Amino acid sequence: MPFAYVQDLNPLPVGGYALLSTVVAALPVLVLFYLLVARRWLASWAGAAGAVLAIALAWLAYGMPLGMACASFVYGAAFGLMPIGWTVFAAMMLYNVTVETGQFTVIRRSIGGLSQDARVQAVLIGFAFGAFMEGAAGAGSPVAICGAMLVGLGVPPFRAAVICLIANTSPVCYGGLGVPIITLETSSGVPADKISIMCGHQLPFLSCLIPFYMVKCMCSWRETLAIWPALVVGGGSFAAFQFFFATAHAYGLPPIWQLTDIGGGLFSLVTLALFLKFVWKPREEWRFPEESQKMDPRAKNTSDPHDPQSEHAKEEVEQLLGSALPASGSPLTEPPLTFGSVSLAWMPWILMALCLVGSGYVKYLETDPVTKKSHPLDLFGLQTYYDVEIPGLHKQVVRAEKLIPEGTPDEKKLESAVFRFNWLTAPGTPVLIAALLSMVLLRVSLMQARAVVAKTVYQMRIPIPTIAFMLGLSYVTKYAGMDATLGVAFAETGVLYPFFAAMLGWLGVFLTGTDAGSNALFGGLQKITATEVWNVHGLEGTGAMALTLDQAQTLICTANSTGGVMGKMIDAQSICVATAGTNQVGREADIFKAVIGHSILLASIVGVLTALQAFVPPFTLMVPK
Repeated sequence: MPFAYVQDLNPLPVGGYALLSTVVAALPVLVLFYLLVARRWLASWAGAAGAVLAIALAWLAYGMPLGMACASFVYGAAFGLMPIGWTVFAAMMLYNVTVETGQFTVIRRSIGGLSQDARVQAVLIGFAFGAFMEGAAGAGSPVAICGAMLVGLGVPPFRAAVICLIANTSPVCYGGLGVPIITLETSSGVPADKISIMCGHQLPFLSCLIPFYMVKCMCSWRETLAIWPALVVGGGSFAAFQFFFATAHAYGLPPIWQLTDIGGGLFSLVTLALFLKFVWKPREEWRFPEESQKMDPRAKNTSDPHDPQSEHAKEEVEQLLGSALPASGSPLTEPPLTFGSVSLAWMPWILMALCLVGSGYVKYLETDPVTKKSHPLDLFGLQTYYDVEIPGLHKQVVRAEKLIPEGTPDEKKLESAVFRFNWLTAPGTPVLIAALLSMVLLRVSLMQARAVVAKTVYQMRIPIPTIAFMLGLSYVTKYAGMDATLGVAFAETGVLYPFFAAMLGWLGVFLTGTDAGSNALFGGLQKITATEVWNVHGLEGTGAMALTLDQAQTLICTANSTGGVMGKMIDAQSICVATAGTNQVGREADIFKAVIGHSILLASIVGVLTALQAFVPPFTLMVPK
């Protein structure tokens, strides 16, 4: 195969061992982590530095042609922009439309008035509404907005920050219309539809646990168990909806998993609201003691003005909240809520759901029911998507021999590099259509429309470049074979790896700040490691892992995301956003100490569940084939 680059998993052998090659392969990620944590660089700059180092090492240490390494970066960055960056931008734009028109204030009031019990308010706002915000916008909005709302309702700021950080875990895989899952598909090659099914067989257990867990962090066991009906209804309704939407396409319906958080959050809100109105109410309304509502004096003027993460978080919270915060005046001055006003406020999100369902139907039509292969539809002379082969990279990289099963044809040994420009069915397109329809419905003026666009561009100035650099770095390590070097090393943990797969995802989110970032970095590595572990412990090895290779890859890659979400509560950006949203800048260390134990415990639960699904029947039946 002339002009092809052949991957070498041990390009720097020392005495026949791959230790030096493993260290070199890990350098881009280690440098990235060092710049993020020790040097406190913004994620976009750290991602750029890591990508540059990855290109240099792929060229100088692994022998990959420089042009091919650069093409790998461009390929990954393109996926970071479309569909991932496009989806995040459109979702935030729709949210900004509701804030600019004052409709988000109506949404906030309609939720805050459902109950005066602080425990129930935590479930309604921190968990259910937070899940809705995670699915619709992400980017720190659930912690910032829900934290501010709870403080406005009388919850002590420190408790509000901790509650929202814990609550913002199980919905994260489907945040921003499923961006983490889309990213994991991009980096690992495992289909997003299959990843969603696996998430749907893990996350509902956690969704039932999280409301109980967060309320227990507020009060005693007795006070927690006193509202067990609300916890069962709130968490159970979300878990049931999460399971159905995450796995609906496995039962013949079109893929609708992008709507899992949005629909699940709304369903949980409505179900719990109806339950509280017609079926059950707390015997005694529980509130925090009056003295605990005073702000700790350490929260004032103790932040480091030179900390870019803290300064960026404060700016982002100011942009995120805007008119979504409770008014400083008396609530009696606000007009009363009516069915019509509340319905109008929720209409942009209903339009988004309808547009996404329409997009899912188009994707359903693109798939041949017999071969399950996708083909573009003709739409007035335009194709619904275009496949573009990356010049100098497509079919030019030969996978390492260790990664290729025996009997594989030569053409299957070549890595493909085809960028799919799915301009119509990328989630960002239907969301943008919903935003434009909402502007018409809400009679947005030209000046307001300009303000919405300008605000969205400003908010996305760091997240979108960060996504592009992270995926660019990931693709360089993937095509150079650097992630395969690391995968072979991680495979040495053997039967323990399914547990550590979840912990690796947790570590990635802790250090990169997003589940999508962790999936971009480690998705390919997880798939390779799963293959290595299965070769020894799978059906063709010792038989300890009662899964096929395809199942093992799906399970382990998904664990990177489902385990990673538990690191969301301790990453620097989330904690900075939480302190800024609850007016506690300067208490980042205190909040980190308050949630680190919860984060490790919940991530370990995911790791144990992953291990059970890998080795122990009947849990193994939960892994999709």
